[in-house]
Amino acid sequence: MRRGPGTPRPRPAAAAGGRRENNGKRPAKMGKNKGKRMGKTAKTTKTVARRSGIRVADAAAAAERAAARQEAEEAARRAHHLKELSFTSGAERALEELVFGDSLHVEEDDLLRCLAGPQGHNDPERETLQKDSSDSEVENEAKGNLLTKKPAWVDEDDEAEENVDMTHRYRKDFMKSDAEKTLTKKKLKRRLEEQFQRAMGGVPAWANLENRKKSKKTASDSESDEDDDLLRRTGNFVTNSESLPRGILKMGICLPANQERFANGRLATVQFHPSAQVVMTAGHDRSVSLFQVDGIKNPKIQSIYLESFPIYKACFSVDGEYVIATGTHHRMFFVYDMMSGNIIPIQKVRGVEERFLRSFELSPDGSFMLVTGTSGYLHLLSMKTKELISTMKVNGRCTASAFTPDSSKVYSYSKEGEVFIWDVRSRKCLHKFEDEGSLEGKCIALSKNNQYVACGSASGVVNLYTTDACLKERRPKPVKAIMNLVTSATCVTFNPTTEILAVASREADEAVKLVHIPSYTVFSNFPVFRRKQIYLAQSMDFSPRSGYFSIANNKGKALLFRLKHYSDF
Repeated sequence: MRRGPGTPRPRPAAAAGGRRENNGKRPAKMGKNKGKRMGKTAKTTKTVARRSGIRVADAAAAAERAAARQEAEEAARRAHHLKELSFTSGAERALEELVFGDSLHVEEDDLLRCLAGPQGHNDPERETLQKDSSDSEVENEAKGNLLTKKPAWVDEDDEAEENVDMTHRYRKDFMKSDAEKTLTKKKLKRRLEEQFQRAMGGVPAWANLENRKKSKKTASDSESDEDDDLLRRTGNFVTNSESLPRGILKMGICLPANQERFANGRLATVQFHPSAQVVMTAGHDRSVSLFQVDGIKNPKIQSIYLESFPIYKACFSVDGEYVIATGTHHRMFFVYDMMSGNIIPIQKVRGVEERFLRSFELSPDGSFMLVTGTSGYLHLLSMKTKELISTMKVNGRCTASAFTPDSSKVYSYSKEGEVFIWDVRSRKCLHKFEDEGSLEGKCIALSKNNQYVACGSASGVVNLYTTDACLKERRPKPVKAIMNLVTSATCVTFNPTTEILAVASREADEAVKLVHIPSYTVFSNFPVFRRKQIYLAQSMDFSPRSGYFSIANNKGKALLFRLKHYSDF
């Protein structure tokens, strides 16, 4: 069969054993040639294998050198990376590793060392955060010990000590020498603390930290310990505020001040001693009695009897050594010397042409005695000599008068409702004003601080004025018109602190009211509702420090009340 130019020569089919079939032609030659070719092939294979082994060894060595070089570069980059991380806070390093990962495939130990910070770096503000559940143990450990963020920078001006100029007029007193023209703030603070401690006599309790800690420990004790502590102490555990509250007046009812000797008739006067814890009562039974005030028994000290001399009014002298008493129908009056026990009668005052001497007032400085006469005459006497100094006269009839606290002026209240203001030194009328709505004047009183004037009229209205308005205006407007009395206001008086105004009428039972001055309101709990105990009030007075209040009534009793807001007598 003829082959074409590109037709390959066919090969004989392989036998089942993988060898070609032997057709019986030239078998020996074919076997010999085949053996030669196989030997050459084996030699060539060995040579190639030997050469390939050399090339493989060279390639492996080169790969090892490349891997070593890569590891060295990687270690250098890792060291540089760790050095960069060492200048940042632990929180930042942990956050970077957790969020961005390690681009250099940092191993687990290196990552933990990175998060823990460089060796020998102690941060006092390091805090341990709580571990959150996570699939990766590396992230859980990375969240463990994190460092708080440090300030980005520190301003040197903040740490520098600022000097204070001590030559300022407000700080000159703190200089100990002329050399201390400037002081640091710390030294000035210590200087102020030293001055405060000198002024206070030491460190006050509220500024002592040790005492405050002890007080906290005491507050944490058991209730039984507190009860035992209360039982071991005496005194007031609840302190009252300085200002008197309005609405309800805290008070207690005591035994009458003259419990050991009631008067046999109407009491005309009750008055507390200006300096001792003593009260005086006087009345129509012709006796003057002194009692010690303790609120429990009120023991009697002394009583004097003035024969045929029903007492209209009695009053302590300013120094508390004398008692002046006038009668109901006499031109004379008595002076009782309590130190010597003598009773001195003043028969007649030259120049005073009066049928009876009844109402009088003593000046707060103890220099004058003002006697209210008939037909509007006011007689000014000397307390030392009991002689007449001068006489003043008002238009109409004078019903009441009062000295100012400094004894420089006299307010006289006429029956026509006009108030005259007199200068004591010149005995001239300085001013006159009309009491608003007054048809007939009855009583007048001035506050101890010279701020208020109270005028009581026959209609039962008590007008409260300020002294400034009374001195400037002819028809001043009262700051408050007290209309709680339905009968004539016959007695008004202020307490020493000018917080209470007592108004009363002797024409009706229980006609007594106490007015809270700052708010101009009446205390609702006095007198006691539906309980008759005062009857007809004749006279009223407060103790020198407002601790007690007494009312003399027509039953011969001096009722005594304890005002609990005031701690002293």
